[in-house]
Amino acid sequence: MRSSSLPLALVALALPSCAPPDARSGSAMSDRPPWEWTEDEVRTAVNQVRAGRDLTPSEWPGGNRVAVLLSFDVDNETVFGLRDGEISVGPITEGEYGSRVALPRVLNLLDEYDVPASFFIPAWSLKLAPQQAGMIQASGRHEIGVHGWIHERNSGIEDAAVEKRLLEQALATLTEITGERPVGYRAPSWNFSPNTLSIVRELGFLYESSLMSDDRPYEILQNGEATGIVELPVDWTLDDAPLLSPQGARYSSPRDVMQVWIDEFDMAWEEGTIFLLTMHPHRIGHRSRIVALEGLIQHMKAKGGVWFATHRDAASYVREQAGM
Repeated sequence: MRSSSLPLALVALALPSCAPPDARSGSAMSDRPPWEWTEDEVRTAVNQVRAGRDLTPSEWPGGNRVAVLLSFDVDNETVFGLRDGEISVGPITEGEYGSRVALPRVLNLLDEYDVPASFFIPAWSLKLAPQQAGMIQASGRHEIGVHGWIHERNSGIEDAAVEKRLLEQALATLTEITGERPVGYRAPSWNFSPNTLSIVRELGFLYESSLMSDDRPYEILQNGEATGIVELPVDWTLDDAPLLSPQGARYSSPRDVMQVWIDEFDMAWEEGTIFLLTMHPHRIGHRSRIVALEGLIQHMKAKGGVWFATHRDAASYVREQAGM
């Protein structure tokens, strides 16, 4: 097994600061400090959402060794002020770059290599630039999934009715603009409120892709109960936002980041499971970063034994193989 050319300290530097503020939020289980909690209180807190059985199949379609799931969170203006109501012209233009320049550049690359991908979109990103739907759907290879209403910090929404209304609005908007009801959900900031999973179940999503309990697909448990929902897990190392943000000390050379991703892929290939990468057009779609993505795709294509799939197709396949 090869070692990465990117120093581990560089990765470690980026990870703690990339977690959004709402990653630390959530409802307290008790008014008492946690060191005073009973065993039942600790277990109740932990077991709200847990990993169930590993859903990795014995082989992937076509006898391939690994499933590669490329995903793009099309956040655009929502993460540059809209979600917090802090409107400033400069950041908003950076968000517009995502739809105006970056998304077409990403799609052209995927077309060149005939690679499918999943695009998770906050409803307002699509409302502001509805032409993105046609661009994504033009090849017939890609999938569009739900990524919130306005990239709201859903884990901080205590009212279940409000959170459900926002997700229903997002689902309806994406269905109307794309002409197809999405089957996949990705929480806006990779976190749940105490109500999120119940809402996702009630709205009938096929899969979820925001959690981090494994490198492999698994079934989500809620309070110890199997939910029938496939989790396609994410990870901060496999996300372009922490390491490719040009502001502050976190920025890394795209070619160094590419090597981290190549090493992650090579291990996934050896393990026979999935390689799931999360990107953002407004990050990966800049010139120097798209070169890194192309290098990664070239490496995967050269290695062979790869099933490139949308999240929807992967979730459907593992469900079928597991008899769910």
